[in-house]
Amino acid sequence: MTLTEQILSQLPGDVLGRLRSVDKLWQELRSDTVSVPCVIDESQNSLGNTDWDVIICGGTLGILLGAALQKRGWRVALIERGILRGRDQEWNISRQELQVFIDFELLSESELEIAIATEYNPARVSFFQGHEVWVKDVLNIGIDPIFLLETLKSKFLEAGGLLLEKTPFDSATVHPDGVLIKAGENSLKTRLLIDAMGHFSPIAKQARKGEKPTGVCLVVGSCAKGYPHNETGDLIASFTPILNQCQYFWEAFPARDGRTTYLFTYVDTHRDRFSLEFFMEEYLRLLPEYQNVELNQLNFERFLFGFFPSYLKSPLHLPWNRMLAVGDSAGGQSPVSFGGFGAMVRHLNRLTVGIEEALQNNLLDRKSLSLLQPYQPNISVTWLFQKTMSVGIDKKASPNQINNLMSSVFQVMDKLGDRVLKPFLQDVIQFSPLAKTLPLVNPKLVLPLLPQIGIAPLLDWSIHYFNLALYSSLYPLGKSLQPLIKNLPSVPQYYYHRWLDTWKYGSGSDYHQ
Repeated sequence: MTLTEQILSQLPGDVLGRLRSVDKLWQELRSDTVSVPCVIDESQNSLGNTDWDVIICGGTLGILLGAALQKRGWRVALIERGILRGRDQEWNISRQELQVFIDFELLSESELEIAIATEYNPARVSFFQGHEVWVKDVLNIGIDPIFLLETLKSKFLEAGGLLLEKTPFDSATVHPDGVLIKAGENSLKTRLLIDAMGHFSPIAKQARKGEKPTGVCLVVGSCAKGYPHNETGDLIASFTPILNQCQYFWEAFPARDGRTTYLFTYVDTHRDRFSLEFFMEEYLRLLPEYQNVELNQLNFERFLFGFFPSYLKSPLHLPWNRMLAVGDSAGGQSPVSFGGFGAMVRHLNRLTVGIEEALQNNLLDRKSLSLLQPYQPNISVTWLFQKTMSVGIDKKASPNQINNLMSSVFQVMDKLGDRVLKPFLQDVIQFSPLAKTLPLVNPKLVLPLLPQIGIAPLLDWSIHYFNLALYSSLYPLGKSLQPLIKNLPSVPQYYYHRWLDTWKYGSGSDYHQ
């Protein structure tokens, strides 16, 4: 019996069975046997009067957007296939990102403090045989998802929103004047359908037509009691060379009911990549060395596992009118992050205001809505970072090449200070910090990677790097035009605001320390 079988089988809820179910999905992706659903249809007939302005499919993170829109006076319905309840595991985020909940009156100051389950400092960045960096106030807040979602759910319902729990999305037909949604026994008519069902949304799958992810982040982990007392965290750490054609990275956070640790790695979808169950075995094998503890000292509260696909062609623009993908459904997160809660919170203001303007002006065609999920060069440049942190299944790599490069990069950023380091650790790439960092990285560590990266990806990256500089210049220029734009009709204002958001977020100018 393996360590994984021995330990996971002791927990209630068939954790081992759930791991193997997720592993089956990972196997289907690697073997290219994933089916493409057909859940969206189109009709040229009029739908007539609609009951809702917005219907959001996917409640776990959709409730953030749903509550914000409902409180601003729009008619919103939310469809959730299960019970809308937060998970037991905390969501880590930085404090300044939480201000949006106050700004949109989704939480009071006191409610926000209750939602914060844990807060720790400092956090470490460390690489095998390399440089170590310590930072404060980065992803050091642990939000209680159960309290947060229950509070948002109550405010959503009090404001007049409709929540349909245990109601899976089945299909939708797009009409010229609305969308007819079938969900369980329900038929609902809406002006706009928002897909917030995540990475494996059937709507997103149909729109991508079976396209395989360009990269995947595999993650396993647990929350357990019994660790030596430790009030610090790890944002990214490694203590081994390349193993099994990938670099193992670790994260650790203090949690309200113990300590959470993750093992993650970046891979492609080659059929010979290892399984999640094997990765969990590696996690349990190496955890004692990582945290200086014996496994028999730990009382495991829960295990966590999954895989997070990312696509080079992102964010996803749905090919239908009156439909918008948000969050992980849109695939707009950085390929070196998990996406999810943090990415949704970061774009909550932009999406709420943008969707409101689209509804006010009836700009619900696919081209107008695509401006709400624009190309962002500061995300696109991170594909090169993902490439340098992964190893092809058939590539030969120096055992410590990734550790050496990562250590060198973070050593440079550490010397340049928090203005450079902190945004990068929160997946916010800005031109000035990047331009300061790259020339100072030891070229002897970069040159051996060029054959592995390839000429085409480097040229592609150069375009995104140029656009990052361009967007950084366009945003302040665009802001200076605001007094003139206020006098224009509302439709031109919509397009101006979307381009301004594009330059702002695409250059990382939304980030403030």
